[in-house]
Amino acid sequence: MQNIFVEVTSLDKRCVETFALSEEVMMEHAANTIAQLIRSRFTPHSSLLIVCGSGNNGADGLALARLLEGEYRVTVHLPLGASSPLAHLQRERIESLGMKHSSVEGDYDIIVDALFGSGLNRPLGPSAVEIIEQMNSMSGAKIACDVPSGLYPDGTFGNSVFDADITVTMGGLKRSLFSDSAKEITGEILVANLGVPRHFYETESSWKLLETTDLNLPHRTHASTHKGSYGHLSVVCGEKIGASVIAASAALRFGTGLVSIISNENVTIPHELMQSHSLPSGTTAIALGMGLGEEFCDDELSQLLDNTHPMILDADIFYHPIFPDLLKRPNIVLTPHPKEFTQILRLTGIADIDVNTLQNDRFGYVEQFCAIYPNTVLVLKGSNVIIGAGEAFYINPHGTVSLAKGGSGDVLSGLIGALLAQGYSPLDAAIQGSLAHTIAAKHFEKNNYALTPFDLIERICIL
Repeated sequence: MQNIFVEVTSLDKRCVETFALSEEVMMEHAANTIAQLIRSRFTPHSSLLIVCGSGNNGADGLALARLLEGEYRVTVHLPLGASSPLAHLQRERIESLGMKHSSVEGDYDIIVDALFGSGLNRPLGPSAVEIIEQMNSMSGAKIACDVPSGLYPDGTFGNSVFDADITVTMGGLKRSLFSDSAKEITGEILVANLGVPRHFYETESSWKLLETTDLNLPHRTHASTHKGSYGHLSVVCGEKIGASVIAASAALRFGTGLVSIISNENVTIPHELMQSHSLPSGTTAIALGMGLGEEFCDDELSQLLDNTHPMILDADIFYHPIFPDLLKRPNIVLTPHPKEFTQILRLTGIADIDVNTLQNDRFGYVEQFCAIYPNTVLVLKGSNVIIGAGEAFYINPHGTVSLAKGGSGDVLSGLIGALLAQGYSPLDAAIQGSLAHTIAAKHFEKNNYALTPFDLIERICIL
C-alpha cells in the first residue's frame, strides 16, 4: 500500500524544516526525475516541447529544459511569463545557456505540461484553455508535471484539462489523481523523489492506495481439513435468480467450502451449489440483495436475518425498508454503485443528491458516511473503487472498462462473501475481494467489451 494525501504543501514545508532542504533543491530533484524518465523511454534528439506556467510548476519545467538541452531538441514555451522567484531564477538559467522560450509551432515527439500544479483553485482563463487544447491536439507522448493542468484538488476539472499519458507527481500521491474522472486523463502515475526517500518525506495518511502486491489469496495451508473448515456462505435468492447464481459461483471458486442458495421456491442452479428454503445451521456468512426484488416479504427477511452472521449487502437491499435496521448490525459490508450510494445517503439523512453531485465529491461523501457508521465497511464501486471503514480509506485503482457489464458486481459480492464465510474481517474481505475482482479482469486476454461474469470467475483461479 502507498500513502495518498489530500495535499502535500505541509509535507514540502516539513521537508524543508526537518531535513534542511530548500525549495530549489527539491525542484532540482523533481526535474531530474522527469529527465530520467524521458531518457529511459525516448530516444535522444527526439523533439521535446515543455510548456511552462508562471509559478513553481513552470519552474520545474524550466529546470527540466536545462537538464535535457543538447540531449533532446528542446522547445520552451512560457506563455504566462514568470512570476514566482524560482520561475525567474530558472528562466535566467536557461537563458544563460542560450536557450530561448518561444511560441509553439508544429508537432513534437514529447509534450510536457508544466503549466499549473496541484494547487489550482480557479477556473482556467481563455488563454490557458487555448494552450491546453493545443497541447492535447498534438500527437506526441504527453507527460504531466505534478498533476495534469486543469485538474482541481478535489479531482474534478472544468472546461479543459491536459490529457496525459504519464503523470509524474511531486513528493507523494495526491488524492485528486484518483477520482473517477481523473482516471481518464492521468495515464500512468509515477512519484518524483524530492531529495529524501519517500518514507522520510511522507507522514502516515488515513488514505491508502492498494497495489496488486497487496492481494492475499485464501490459500489452503493445512493438510487436515474438510469442507466445513472453509465456511458456508448462504446467498439469498430473489426474483433475478441469475444474480444469486453468479455470486454463489464466485464464492465457491474463491475458496468457500459450502455455498447455499436460499430461495422460496425450487430454482434451477448448478449442481455444485446447494439449495435450501431456510438458513442452513452451518451458515457462517450471508450475501443479500443481488437480484432480490420483492421475492421476500418483510417478515420473511426479518426471520432469515435473525442472527449475528457477517453479511455482504448489495443492490436491491438498499431500497428495502429493512435496510436501516441492517445498518445497526456489526460485521457488514456494503457494495453500492454510485446511484445506489445516493439512495443510501438519502435514506440515512446524510445528503439528498444526484449521481453527478456524488461523483464530483466521492471522497467527501464516503468520509461523511464512514464517520456516522464507523462499524460498517463501505465499498463504493467505480473506475477507482473506494473502500472506507471508520477513519481508514483505501483506493483500488485497478478496475478496467471490461467490468462495465451486468453481473460484474454480483461476482464482487460473491468474492467478498466467500472471504467473510472463511473468517476474514469485513475490511479485509472487502479489500481482498475488490483486489481479486479487478486483477482477474486485467487477466482477460480478449476484447474488453467481451468479458462476462463467468469469464471473470474463471480467472479467479489463475491469480
